[in-house]
Amino acid sequence: MEVEPTTGAPVDAVPRRVPVRQPRARRRDGEKPDDDGFFWAPIEQVHWDGTPLRKEPKQRLRTPRRRRPARAPAPPDPIRGLAVLLALSLVAAFFAWVSAGPLWLAVGHSTAGTAVVTDCSGGGLTQRCRGIFTADDDRFRTHGVRVSGVPAERTAAGSALPAWVTGPDADTAYADTGVGRHLRWLLGLLAVAGCAAGIVRWTGATRLADPRQRRWATGGGYAGPVLITLGFLVAAW
Repeated sequence: MEVEPTTGAPVDAVPRRVPVRQPRARRRDGEKPDDDGFFWAPIEQVHWDGTPLRKEPKQRLRTPRRRRPARAPAPPDPIRGLAVLLALSLVAAFFAWVSAGPLWLAVGHSTAGTAVVTDCSGGGLTQRCRGIFTADDDRFRTHGVRVSGVPAERTAAGSALPAWVTGPDADTAYADTGVGRHLRWLLGLLAVAGCAAGIVRWTGATRLADPRQRRWATGGGYAGPVLITLGFLVAAW
């Protein structure tokens, strides 16, 4: 006995047509729907539950995207790195030098006294003044010191200003008052930190392939300006 493969029933027991619910105005294969709106479709055109077969939409095959190979980091240029290292080291040395004295004054390592202006030239950022510093109680007197922070209206020869020095051998007397006393060392040390970051960035220390060499190069780039600053702090004590 022949068996229907889908349902497992005998072929003679399986109906050849199945009623399908269709709108009245719609016709299929020339068949006319009956009064109940049903239309008898061949069994090959319907599912087991009576729903008509529909063409499945074709799925578009997506071609996998090709990944671009990762670019290897370019090795640093030694000539450019050396030039940047020397230039930024000199800039860091300058800012460390002008910040050492004001930093000691800010932490309390200073001697108060009076600075008498003997000569001034220039104006604004180019102003240069010289004078005589006399410590309180006449403990010592220093001639020809550079007087920093002299107001524009006090640049005449003979003007006396309260000032501070880091010690008897100091070559600069600071007459700054208020916030100006702290801006000198704060801005200077920020410039030193910027030079250190520039050394690490533009010498290519962060682009070295070997992690160990990269760490050593980065640490050395930051340590150089720090050691320069410590050297000027010791010299200004």
